[in-house]
Amino acid sequence: MESLLYMAHPIQNRVKELRSARGWTQEQLAEAVGVSRQSINSIERDRYVPSLELALTFAKVFARPTDEIFKLTDEAQEAKK
Repeated sequence: MESLLYMAHPIQNRVKELRSARGWTQEQLAEAVGVSRQSINSIERDRYVPSLELALTFAKVFARPTDEIFKLTDEAQEAKK
């Protein structure tokens, strides 16, 4: 059984979309969630998957459930079957 940890980009996110809708810069979002601007950039470019704690912080900042911000790709869903 293949581990999901080694799959390329198994999680999609809407961080950039939600940040842009608020009119925030990456720096402003970084300050709101307590990370660097570079971390926000990496998350938005699907180069970094945030920890559970950070994902929950995004949910709080955006006032949305985590599954509206982050979701498994179809490929990752298929691998779970």
